[in-house]
Amino acid sequence: MKRTYGALAVAAIAMMATPALAQLKIGSAGPMTGQYAAFGEQLRRGATMAVEDINAAGGVNGQKLELVIGDDACDPKQATAVANKMVSDKVVAVAGHFCSGSSIPAADIYKEAKILQISPASTNPKLTDDAFAKGNTTVFRTCGRDDVQGLTVGNYILKHKKGAKVAILHDKSAYGKGVADETKKALNKGGLREAMYEAYNETDKDFTAIINKMKQAKIDIIVLGGYHTAGALIIKQSREQGLGAQMMGFDSLETAEFAQLGGAATNGVLMSFPPKAEDDPKNAALVKKFRDAKYNPEGYTLFSYAAVKAWADAANKAKSTDAAAVAAALRSGKYDSAVGVLEFDQKGDIKNPVYDIYVWKDGKSYPTMK
Repeated sequence: MKRTYGALAVAAIAMMATPALAQLKIGSAGPMTGQYAAFGEQLRRGATMAVEDINAAGGVNGQKLELVIGDDACDPKQATAVANKMVSDKVVAVAGHFCSGSSIPAADIYKEAKILQISPASTNPKLTDDAFAKGNTTVFRTCGRDDVQGLTVGNYILKHKKGAKVAILHDKSAYGKGVADETKKALNKGGLREAMYEAYNETDKDFTAIINKMKQAKIDIIVLGGYHTAGALIIKQSREQGLGAQMMGFDSLETAEFAQLGGAATNGVLMSFPPKAEDDPKNAALVKKFRDAKYNPEGYTLFSYAAVKAWADAANKAKSTDAAAVAAALRSGKYDSAVGVLEFDQKGDIKNPVYDIYVWKDGKSYPTMK
């Protein structure tokens, strides 16, 4: 009996001497406040659900995940502050940011700290192009790029609105100007020259001057390189001021808040967006979990979920959370995700991205022909 007690005592001491595995911290960064907070909530909700599901399945390499939220308000300076905070918090990866203008400067900080970055929503080609040129191999995204998105929109206009007078507007942001310029490039290559190319400030509230200019030019189509808040105001004020031009935007319109802000004027607005993951039957159980939590997983919610899940799957495959090791695993495999099978190229972009064309009607967007 003495030996038995002695063995138990030794075992108890050994257990006390062995520290519990610390939780792995992973970041989710985006506009949690400000005029684009609807998109920040998409990213936060997706990352939160992914962390819950990963932990329920045993975590990453036997360790549970802890989510760290960063609010960059889609401001480049605030994004660098968030990135530095992520470094000090010792996160092993970041699912973010949302705005390209935030993701691009943050990428340099994450590279120096050897933190893997996988954006669910930043579409500007410079994010991965510039990182690749600098030798940064730890930048990825689970969404497509603006050169694909702009080509999709440009080809739609060339096919369905060949003789239209087009106004291209952008908000000067990395995202807005980037996607506007890619569309301009596609239109010009197809033989259609825009009648107007104008910039506005993302904080503008009165667009009367631009609308008058579009009325004088008899504009038929407004290509909007910008976010849903300004887009809603532009289309609403256009209708109020007698301009019937059709608006065609991009993925940044995919939030119910667009229709809430623009009202009936948003009916008929077109936009590009990847095939909606929330409508995929294979995601029915996952979507139900979100909706049971009183949240509709619209827009980039499931892209955020997929970003965290892909990182976790790759870390388990690599048996490491080292950024370089996980990056190598991401590039060398195919990962089944809520947004389809993810396969990454050398730059960290997904292979074969697809964008569809959607039309807004009565507060929701629906697929239409390409």
